[in-house]
Amino acid sequence: MLNYEEATAVVTGPGERFEIETIDIGGVEVKAFKHAPPSLREVFATARDRGEDTFLVYEDERWSFPEVMVHVDAMASLLVDRYGVVPGDRVAIGMRNYPEWVIAFAAITSIGAISVSLNAWWTGEELDYALQDCGATVLIADTERAQRALATTRRLGTHLLVVRELGAVPEGAERWEDVRQLGAPMPEVAITPDDDATILYTSGTTGRPKGAVSTHRAVVQALMGFGCKSVLDRVRREGGPEAEVPGLPPSFILIVPLFHVTGCVPVLLSCFSAGFKLVIMYKWDADRALELIEREQITNFVGVPTQSWDLLESPRFANTDTSSLVSIGGGGAPAPPKLVNRVASSFRGGGPSIGYGMTETNAYGPGNNGQDYITHPTSTGRATPIMDLAVRDPDGVDLPIGERGEIWFKGPHLIRGYWNKPEATAETIVRGWLRSGDLGRVDEEGFVYVEDRAKDMVLRAGENVFCAEVEAAIYEHPAVHEAAVFGVPHERLGEEVGVAIYPRTGETLGVEELQDHVRERLAGFKVPSIVLIVDAPLPRNAAGKILKRELRDLATP
Repeated sequence: MLNYEEATAVVTGPGERFEIETIDIGGVEVKAFKHAPPSLREVFATARDRGEDTFLVYEDERWSFPEVMVHVDAMASLLVDRYGVVPGDRVAIGMRNYPEWVIAFAAITSIGAISVSLNAWWTGEELDYALQDCGATVLIADTERAQRALATTRRLGTHLLVVRELGAVPEGAERWEDVRQLGAPMPEVAITPDDDATILYTSGTTGRPKGAVSTHRAVVQALMGFGCKSVLDRVRREGGPEAEVPGLPPSFILIVPLFHVTGCVPVLLSCFSAGFKLVIMYKWDADRALELIEREQITNFVGVPTQSWDLLESPRFANTDTSSLVSIGGGGAPAPPKLVNRVASSFRGGGPSIGYGMTETNAYGPGNNGQDYITHPTSTGRATPIMDLAVRDPDGVDLPIGERGEIWFKGPHLIRGYWNKPEATAETIVRGWLRSGDLGRVDEEGFVYVEDRAKDMVLRAGENVFCAEVEAAIYEHPAVHEAAVFGVPHERLGEEVGVAIYPRTGETLGVEELQDHVRERLAGFKVPSIVLIVDAPLPRNAAGKILKRELRDLATP
C-alpha cells in the first residue's frame, strides 16, 4: 500500500486527470486542478451522453439522465424567454428534496444566473429576508414554500413558479407543468470561471443569515476535489482489505437537504458529473432509508452522525442487507469515537468516513475514512491536495505543530465573499485565507483535529444555529430581561439548543410560551428544547460577558 504522500503524487502528477497547477485568483496564488471544467454548464452537459441509465429515484419515480436534461433545458428556456433572466440575476429555489430542485439548480447555473438556495424549514419572515437580500428575480418553489413566500414575492415583484403543487396555485403564480415547453433547447450563454454561480445562506453571528457566494470555479474545484479524494483512497488501498464491492455501480442516497452545501456539492453534483444514481428521500426516516439501501443497492451514505446513529438503532437494521455500502459517514458535526467503532464493526461492506467542510469551502476539506479513521477516530483527516491549511493565533500568526489555534483555509474552492456584506467578507477572508471560526490543531502526521468553536454557535444535527440570531428573536418577547442561548450536549444530535431566561420584574414566562414565540420567528430546529427560567440576573464576568459555560453546566443532565 502507498502512503498518503505517495498516493497524492501519483494521482495529481503531470498528465493525470487531477493534475495540479498554480493559478492566480484576485491576486492570491492557489493550487488548482488543471483539467477542471470551466463552469457548471459543462458539468451538466456531460449528462446528455449517459444513455438511458437511471439518474434520479424519488418514491415511485425513476428519471434517466436524458429525461432530467430535457426538463433542465425546458426550465432554462422558460427562465430566459418568459421571465427575462439574464446572467447575474438571482433565481431562488425553495422546496423540499424533489427532482425539480435538481432540475432548477442545473437550469439556473447553466444560463449564467445565480442559484439561491433557501432553507425549506424557514418561516415566512426568514424567507422574506433572504428574497429581499438577494434580490431574486424568480422564486421556484413547492406549494408550502410558495404560500409562505407569497406576500414577499408580490411585494418585491418576484416571479413565482410552483412545482409539485397541492391544490390551487396562488394568484399571480404559475404552475411549472402549465408553462414548460419540453423539447426547448438550452439557451446559448457564455459563462466564465469567475462568474458567480451560487448563494447559500448561512446563519449569521449578528442575527441575520449571510449569503455565501461561490463562483463556478469554486464549486467545480470542490467537486473535482471530492473526485480526487475517491481516486486517492482507491490508489492507497489497492490490494488492501477495503476492496470495492464487485459488480455494483456507485450510487448515493440523499438523506440531507439539497439546500445545504453537503447535499448539493459532494452528493448531487458528484452524481451528476460521474453518472451515479441518486436516490432521493422525501424526509429522513431510518427505517425507510434501510429499505431503500437494500432495494437500490446503495453504495454511499453521506449525512450527519445523527443519521448513522439512527440507522444502527433502527429495529430493522439487523434484518436489512446493507452489504452494498462501501462508505458510511459525512460531516456536519464531529462523530463520537463510539459511533466510529460501531459503524466499523456493524457494516460488512464498508467503513466509516467523515469530512470537515463548511458552506464557505463548498463542503470540501480534510477527510478521514477507512483504517485512518479507525486509528484516528477523533480526527477529521488530512488536508487535501488543493487546500492549504494553517493553525493560527488570534493575531493570525502560524502556530507550531500540535498547538491549538484557529483553523484557516486557502484554495480555489472558497467562496468569494458574502452577498452585499463587505464587512463580514473582510472579517472572514483575509489575504485569500478563510478564517473557519473553528479551534483545533494538526499533529505530526498531518491529521487535523477540530476541538472547539471560536464562534458563538450550536451545532444541532449538522445545522448551524448562531446564538445571536435566537437571542435576538427571544428579546422581542416583552417579558424577557436577559437571555443567553448555548449548546447542551446530546448523544444523538451532537448538541441541542438551550437558553437561560431572566424575566423582567413582575413578569412571568412559561417554557411553552417562550418556545412558541421563537417558533413563530425562526425555523423549528432553532427553537430551544431546554429552557431555564431563572430568578436572578445571569452570571457575568468582569467585562460583563454572560458566562454561558456555567449556564451550560447547569442545563446539562
